Amino acid sequence: MNLKEALTTLPQYILPHHSLSKMMSVLTHSKNTAWKNLFIQQIINYYGVNMAEAAEPDITTYASFNDFFTRALKPGIRPIASAANAVACPADGAVSQAGNITDGRIFQAKGKSFTATELLGGDAQRAEAFNNGVYSTIYLSPKDYHRLHMPLSGTLKEMVHIPGRLFSVNTATTNSVPSLFARNERVACIFETEIGPMALVLVGAIFVSSVETVWHGVVTPPTITSVRNWLYEDNAPTLQKGEEMGRFNMGSTIIVLFGNDAVRWQADFTAEKVVKLGEQIGECV
Repeated sequence: MNLKEALTTLPQYILPHHSLSKMMSVLTHSKNTAWKNLFIQQIINYYGVNMAEAAEPDITTYASFNDFFTRALKPGIRPIASAANAVACPADGAVSQAGNITDGRIFQAKGKSFTATELLGGDAQRAEAFNNGVYSTIYLSPKDYHRLHMPLSGTLKEMVHIPGRLFSVNTATTNSVPSLFARNERVACIFETEIGPMALVLVGAIFVSSVETVWHGVVTPPTITSVRNWLYEDNAPTLQKGEEMGRFNMGSTIIVLFGNDAVRWQADFTAEKVVKLGEQIGECV
């Protein structure tokens, strides 16, 4: 950890993460016209948000900042990789890491890693399906589109809400905080696909006011103290490749897991690569 990373990270250990996120939620859902328009314009200017891609480019039509933040894109602007064996990118963002799950461990950054069991809520049987598989971690910045989509078609088997802190997920914090993604509050969605199990893990972060899915609605809040899960045995939702599955109300990270001998990532799908929703990031083996 260098000095800059230390100054960014160490104060986060004492911050009241969830209280700050609740305050942010109030602000981002405010329908005060002057406030929300100013907030939206400041974010557009500071981060360079491309409103030409938005289905609704007029910021005054959004009821709140959160409505703007979770805005839809123009139809067809993110074509979904159409080859039968193509794995589609689930989000706009940048690759933090991508690689193999080795001895049950997932690489984070700078010598840091965490286990699939930790990531998926401490259930070794749940994690067993991903032993010797592959993972990818994609970070969504404030300028990105914040809806999440299916890399492959799949049927939902289980959703798990796992309590935790809400550290930032920027590069400095990822480099510094051990087991960051297995410490932050998160929602893990386990699907069965034609090539086996697939997990989509929506990781919360500071100021991420909530995570929601299309079949459940808002999953978090509430803040919880123990793992809760939902099993989908009857009438389980099936989502097609490229279909929306959830969204972040404020930005964060999605982690994708596949099982052994299921997926091979593209050669250029590596750390720091900027990716767009729907582009091919791998292929079914």
